[in-house]
Amino acid sequence: MSFIAELWIPIVLSAVLIFAASSVIHMLIKWHYTDYRAFSNEDALRATVRAANPTPGQYVIPYCTDMKDMQKPEMQQKFVEGPIAFVTVRPSGPPKMGGALGMWFAYILAVCVIAAYVAQHSIPEGANFYHVGRVVGALSFLAHAGGSVQYGIWMGKPWSSVAKDVLDAVIYAAIAGSVFGCFWPR
Repeated sequence: MSFIAELWIPIVLSAVLIFAASSVIHMLIKWHYTDYRAFSNEDALRATVRAANPTPGQYVIPYCTDMKDMQKPEMQQKFVEGPIAFVTVRPSGPPKMGGALGMWFAYILAVCVIAAYVAQHSIPEGANFYHVGRVVGALSFLAHAGGSVQYGIWMGKPWSSVAKDVLDAVIYAAIAGSVFGCFWPR
């Protein structure tokens, strides 16, 4: 029997509960609201960026095309003067939360499917709750925390924000591990 057919209940239930937990974290508890700051001259900055007419994508300031350019005195001076920024430009218009929430749920579901696949191929039927919970929880944790840690290392995401994302991942991992532990085939 395929792992999807055998484990569809914990896959879907974990995804729904993690989605609900993330909604509570972001809409009720709101501990991520302090992750972003406003520029004191936001309107002037918006006008400058708008005048540059960037297409949606990722940008870096200062920008250099080759790592060899990093050694040039004028590029070194740009880094000394600052600012150093990583900017993501999205299409103009009101945010479309429906699409973002749909993609978020699809991501959670994919994490749960992969966790189920790995668990089914590495944990025997009849394994106890804790064994199943540890394996599924670890996989879920890595999937939910890893990206934020990488952004902290490479993009300068504040470590306080990364820590909150890691705490979210611990919660999501506990949910997935517990659900799979409860529904593991006996």
